[in-house]
Amino acid sequence: MEITTNLTNNKKVLQFVKDCAEFAQPDKIVWIDGSDAQRDALRAEAVASGEIIKLNQEKLPDCYLHRTAENDVARVEDRTFICCENEADALPHSIVKWKAPKEAYAMINEIAKGAYKGRTMYVIPYSMGVIGSPFSKIGIEVTDSIYVVLNMIIMTRVSAACYEQLGENGDFVKGFHAKCDVNPEKRYIMHFPEDNTIVSVNSAYGGNVLLGKKCFALRIATYLGKNEGWMAEHMLILGVKRPQDKEIKYVAAAFPSACGKTNLAMLIPPKQYLDAGYEVQCVGDDIAWIRVGEDGRLWAANPENGFFGVAPGTNEKSNPNALAATKKGTIFTNVAYNPEDGTVWWEKLTKQAPANLIDWTGKPWTPDCGRNAAHPNSRFTAPAVNCPCISPEFNSKAGVPLSAIIFGGRRATTTPLVYQSRDWNHGTFVGTIMSSETTAAATGAVGVLRHDPMAMKPFMGYSVDQYFQHWIDMGKKVPADKQPKIFNVNWFRQDEDGNFMWPGFGDNMRVLDWILDRCEDKVEAQETAIGYLPYAKDINIENADITSETLDKLLYVDKARWAAEADEIENYYNENFGDKVPAEIRANLETLKKNCAK
Repeated sequence: MEITTNLTNNKKVLQFVKDCAEFAQPDKIVWIDGSDAQRDALRAEAVASGEIIKLNQEKLPDCYLHRTAENDVARVEDRTFICCENEADALPHSIVKWKAPKEAYAMINEIAKGAYKGRTMYVIPYSMGVIGSPFSKIGIEVTDSIYVVLNMIIMTRVSAACYEQLGENGDFVKGFHAKCDVNPEKRYIMHFPEDNTIVSVNSAYGGNVLLGKKCFALRIATYLGKNEGWMAEHMLILGVKRPQDKEIKYVAAAFPSACGKTNLAMLIPPKQYLDAGYEVQCVGDDIAWIRVGEDGRLWAANPENGFFGVAPGTNEKSNPNALAATKKGTIFTNVAYNPEDGTVWWEKLTKQAPANLIDWTGKPWTPDCGRNAAHPNSRFTAPAVNCPCISPEFNSKAGVPLSAIIFGGRRATTTPLVYQSRDWNHGTFVGTIMSSETTAAATGAVGVLRHDPMAMKPFMGYSVDQYFQHWIDMGKKVPADKQPKIFNVNWFRQDEDGNFMWPGFGDNMRVLDWILDRCEDKVEAQETAIGYLPYAKDINIENADITSETLDKLLYVDKARWAAEADEIENYYNENFGDKVPAEIRANLETLKKNCAK
């Protein structure tokens, strides 16, 4: 098959496209160029075929609704593989499985050969990161899904300029996606880090098929970062403008799904903070690529161009900035449709549900029918530029310098509201012991406590022990006085009646304020068995819905509980990683045990 295009003469791109075409056998090939005209034509084609539904263009301009198959609604971690030659480079892994590349390619050959017959193959050039930035990496994804093309245009920087950056011989991450017949028994997400390749078959759900997202930006990027001396992390990036600071301070934070990551990334401070001149700016809500800058500090950039957010629970109160971002140019997936006004709805969008909707499966829905109108993991794909609090540095080629790194989970007991690590290696240890209850974002049981080191459990592109070691190694690249300080937060402590003790949402600014004061050495802290804790007087709770007694409880470190936690952590390490846990991390566990025994 002859492959011709005027977009690129990169021999590797042309060969990749030729190989994919000969393998999948499409009826035709469409080269995506990122132009508005081509995007609009694809939208019209997808509406005509029923793949997407055009929404009310007055209320939601350029917005569309898509429904996936009912068996295809979340990431499939049990069918996600790292395919490298040496099993020890992939295992032990928290979730992802290993398969030898030869065996994996044979499986794909059996499942997807000829999968594009009767279909169109789209060739998508995209950049993770601002094109031309030292952070940026180019990918080419081929797919048989217009839905994928339209989402990639939102989530990444899709442009013919990607080919210019590649030149005649540049390398790129290869992505092959085929819907096949959306058979869950033959659904696989395969990563070949040594080949710079991702393959996804038998899914049409966002997280499995938008290959720039978790597959490239985390799994492949973690492998590239390990080899090239940088980090790819499941972290938001935000900037805080405070009247007392000369410059905006930037923070990266890692939270598992449904632990308030997007809410924190787009936080609106309480009124008294706003009146004083505080402002939070969102650089990114999900992924951070982190490098050592010329000044020796760690600098972070968001490689994405949009938000892939969970719809249920997003509303004017919980996250007005995220909601505002969905008001134009957005694709909604598996939410409910309101036929009366051509808009969408999901649980908790409004206090009162509309009287008649079409649910996420296409069936009529009423408030008393006993079913969810939107799937619990329904999504929106929204352009980041729509966000009212998007950072002026969002398109910066340099990224932003990090003052702090924050870890957090969803814990009802034990873990205090906030504490600071003693140093980089202790902070790394704190990241490795993150745990949280499971959510609907990943298939499996809901409400079960699971360990999620650095919120990267499903997203590491190589073995966990090497990932932990890479954190230790990155600390050695940065002088101690230039390292971001590392913290842990827990917005989810509960009282004896199961009520949340901390008000959360905008009030999390009060904790951020203390964190930044610590980064500036403006406040003292008390040393405890687990690290540095705030003095209660240094957390501003003026006008907050919380008493000083409750704050004291939130800042209490129960040594007996932490001694039991240390035993549980040791079991987790031993059962999952054995003797492969880096010595620096083991040493911090021993310190925790000794501190709790005092």
